[in-house]
Amino acid sequence: MLLSCDHLIMRFGGLVAVNDVSLQVAPGEIYGLIGPNGSGKTTMFNIITGIFRPTSGNIILGREDITGKRPDSITHHGVGRTFQNIRLFANMTVWENVMVGRHCHLRESLFDDLFNTPRKRREERVAEEYINGLLELFQLGAWKQEKAKNLPYGLQRELEIVRALAAEPELLLLDEPAAGMNPQETTELMALIRKIRDRGVTILLVEHDMKLVMKICDRIAVLDNGSKIAEGTPQDVQSNPDVIKAYLGAQVN
Repeated sequence: MLLSCDHLIMRFGGLVAVNDVSLQVAPGEIYGLIGPNGSGKTTMFNIITGIFRPTSGNIILGREDITGKRPDSITHHGVGRTFQNIRLFANMTVWENVMVGRHCHLRESLFDDLFNTPRKRREERVAEEYINGLLELFQLGAWKQEKAKNLPYGLQRELEIVRALAAEPELLLLDEPAAGMNPQETTELMALIRKIRDRGVTILLVEHDMKLVMKICDRIAVLDNGSKIAEGTPQDVQSNPDVIKAYLGAQVN
């Protein structure tokens, strides 16, 4: 497994936000995490990415225990993330936003910066080539000198995903990427997610758009009140009576 979350518990005082949740995500999967508001989905993301240290339990990425490591360390271990609310640098260009995401791969020192050494120039050239490739692949090349705040909403969402990809993650966590999107933008997002998976990136997805989740995910786990109540294929989950009662309300075709 690429990601194993083993018996995670997260307490905030007397509140148990995550209650003994275990997940296993295989390489190359698109794995969905769904549930009502307050069910613990974003808390799980925050535990995996190092924002919270779990009260108990372990997180294994590949063969590495990343439990409680700092967010920057977890990024270096190959985990990328987007957020429910867009967190772009609004007054920076598309290019500059993606360069920020690439920064963890730049190995230049203060000396290199001060004296513009050959290593600094080489690092910058490699980064520029990689970013240009990403922007062209995900059809943002024509926008690269535009400020992020001037992009249409759907492209801002895509830019945040591409910025996360600039760090070359093995595992990409997407927190409600379709929030606020119209049907056309959502269709384009699904194509983007599949393209990312085809590049060898494993995806863990939190999303409220059930049609998107059921169409794109290989497997799904369902949280309710901090506990996992179901796990399986989209077909298994949407026919599970506990899931229907807790969240879906009806089957999604």
